[in-house]
Parts: sequence; C-alpha cells; structure tokens
Amino acid sequence: MTPDLPPEAPVPSPCISLCKMDQDSGLCQGCLRTIDEIIQWSGADDDFKRGVWAEIRRREQLIHFD
Repeated sequence: MTPDLPPEAPVPSPCISLCKMDQDSGLCQGCLRTIDEIIQWSGADDDFKRGVWAEIRRREQLIHFD
C-alpha cells in the first residue's frame, strides 16, 4: 500500500476508492487518512504528502478494522 519513492518523484494519492470513515479512529478505512488530510491533499506540497504517507505507515501497524 505504501510507496517507496525517491525524493524527486511525484507523491501518489493513497486513495484506493474505499471511502468509509471509521467513527472510532477518525480514519478512512481505505487509505488510513484523517478527513483533514483527505481535504488538504489536492492542494498540498510533496513534503506534506510524504508526511501523510509516513503517518499511514505508522497507522498500518496500529490500526486494524473489523
């Protein structure tokens, strides 16, 4: 799910078209982003996007949806 990109590569969206927000965690069950991260994504710079991907990697280890 997470890309390993060189620093100059465009940062792809983590969206997998499974858009369902989890009420307990506040994360999308498809991409593991918060609603604020989703809203900001299209206008964000690559540093922000790489930071979100780092959070997604961390969340993948901690969050498991039923």
